Amino acid sequence: MYKLLRSFLFCFEPEWVHYFSMNGLKLLCNIPGIKKLISAKYKPQGNTEYSLLNIQFPNRVGLGAGFDKNAKYLNELHALGFGFIEIGTVTALPQPGNEKPRLFRLPKDKALINRMGFNNDGVEVIAERLKKWQAKQHQSKLIIGGNIGKNKVTPNEDAWKDYEHCFKALHQYVDYFVVNVSSPNTPGLRALQEKDSIKKILTNLQNINTKLANPKPILLKIAPDLTTEQVDDVIDVALEIKLDGLVATNTTISRNNLTTNQAQLTAIGAGGLSGLPVKAISTQIVEYIHQKTKGQIPIIASGGIFTGQDAKEKIDAGASLVQVWTGFIYEGPGIVKNICKKI
Repeated sequence: MYKLLRSFLFCFEPEWVHYFSMNGLKLLCNIPGIKKLISAKYKPQGNTEYSLLNIQFPNRVGLGAGFDKNAKYLNELHALGFGFIEIGTVTALPQPGNEKPRLFRLPKDKALINRMGFNNDGVEVIAERLKKWQAKQHQSKLIIGGNIGKNKVTPNEDAWKDYEHCFKALHQYVDYFVVNVSSPNTPGLRALQEKDSIKKILTNLQNINTKLANPKPILLKIAPDLTTEQVDDVIDVALEIKLDGLVATNTTISRNNLTTNQAQLTAIGAGGLSGLPVKAISTQIVEYIHQKTKGQIPIIASGGIFTGQDAKEKIDAGASLVQVWTGFIYEGPGIVKNICKKI
């Protein structure tokens, strides 16, 4: 059924389809009784709970950042059974992102290329939205992660201020944080993955966090394009400052071994590649970090997860939780339930 619907939706521009689909789901969930029916169909069955970072997750399958950037669809995504939703990337100030078109499908490779550019409503608006969401929750609590980044106009030497501002504004409304310095779509951002830069940002957040009554776990999201030496630097910093975990990995700038023809790739241009082509390198990085640290650093795995077997490979490599994004687009609303059956 979903494959038929996907064939129809793939006839239209990807970013438009995204909002059309989610707004349609929102309309459905506003009809009395429909959300319960959707939940009954798509939520995983049985005991799927998993504890990590002092958080009890309903299941181990989350939705990666970038899908619900502005925390507008939490109710609808909750109905589809996700164990956690990572909102954002959220920046201190609102920004429109890069010029459209900025999201592209590569169906032959089961992949996407995006150069969204951290388009979001800004942390103040999103924090207020989360506050209202929180006030409405009475029973089942959705685990929400806050993925935070810097504005395009903020110089790298001042990036720590953007991360601090977002951290403070979202702190009481999210369950954990992910520091995003690995998106390829904000000029210069990936330079912040260098040891001294990332240490400055994370140490500042840790210092703020420890002084708060209810500290929240802080994780770092890394790129799949790092060298072994750069991954080692990340590990050193993570262990030194007692970082709560890593998210591995973000999108790649590589275009190696794709089936999509070169002319189409050239026409699309720059952006981060996600989906099946990232699966192997993402798993390798998860395994490397897990073995290098002897499992001391919790890992959320992201990259090329479409099936239960894909998720199991990430968990066997050392991941504790997994996130989907591109797989959700290609596999449809049953992806969480299907993965949970296998893991």
